Amino acid sequence: MPRLKTLLFLALLAAAIALAAGWYAVERAPVPMPEGKVRVVVPKGAHVRAAAAALREQGIAVSPTLMFARYRMRGLDGQLKAGTYEFSAPQTIDSLLDRLVSGDTVVETIRFVEGWTFRQMRAAIYAHPELKRDSAGLDDAEILKRIGADEQHPEGLFMPETYGFAPGTSDLEIYRQAYRLMKRKLAEAWETRQPGLPIADPYQALVLASIVEKETGKPEERGKVAAVFVNRLRIGMMLQSDPTTIYGLGDRFDGNLRKRDLQADTPYNTYTRGGLPPTPIALPGAASIEAVLAPADIKALYFVARGDGTSEFSNNLADHNRAVARYQLGRK
Repeated sequence: MPRLKTLLFLALLAAAIALAAGWYAVERAPVPMPEGKVRVVVPKGAHVRAAAAALREQGIAVSPTLMFARYRMRGLDGQLKAGTYEFSAPQTIDSLLDRLVSGDTVVETIRFVEGWTFRQMRAAIYAHPELKRDSAGLDDAEILKRIGADEQHPEGLFMPETYGFAPGTSDLEIYRQAYRLMKRKLAEAWETRQPGLPIADPYQALVLASIVEKETGKPEERGKVAAVFVNRLRIGMMLQSDPTTIYGLGDRFDGNLRKRDLQADTPYNTYTRGGLPPTPIALPGAASIEAVLAPADIKALYFVARGDGTSEFSNNLADHNRAVARYQLGRK
């Protein structure tokens, strides 16, 4: 009888040790894994065993059996989230599961800057190492078609903003997000526009906003710059914007705008043609869109850079000429 009790005690002790070892393996023991950061892609619809296999493929030596058992024990069925995860040591089975059900995935970002051209935007997208280059080889028109845009010219159609995405996302999805955001912001601003503006539709607002974006030196002057161009449109005055003329020159522009450039007629030369150019000339930000649809209440028709980033605004040509003489020609 004593021998039986001893054997029973030893069996219970062995079971307790096994349970303790199992608990330690799940709760405390670090899972063997490579040094540094390890990225793991969990496919959409993957079960916990498939997730364990994905972890093991990247060198994270988790036990699929223990991981599955802990997954069921914790009542996590159906909570596993797909995506790209990044792990670094130390990790336990529980900490791995916590990440996989929280959806704490890797998020990459890309930033489009106000005033960029579509060419600059395309270059930034193409250069991003985490984007899938589905647009490579497509011309601008085909990109617009792929993202569901109705417009024929891509310039100015995309909201300059920072966009987050999962590694491996199609670059067409970034174009699509930026296009849809611009459409939404433009529509919202159009609904709250000032009455009586000489702007026929949201696209014309976008065109003018792109000019204001390129012409504004200080953000606080954006409304005044917009007012100058709105005032000119009201009286049928030429916009006479250097940025539009430069845009029309394309690759011919060498960084120095000359008199002959101002006289070279293109659809974008607002020194030779009245009204707005046919398309935007850059990516306008939300602030520039809002400025052209709610410009400052001033009568100015001219402005000239003072040389410190600010501008001098004038209501008539005589005052403007004096400002030019003072700030541009160095006269008192």
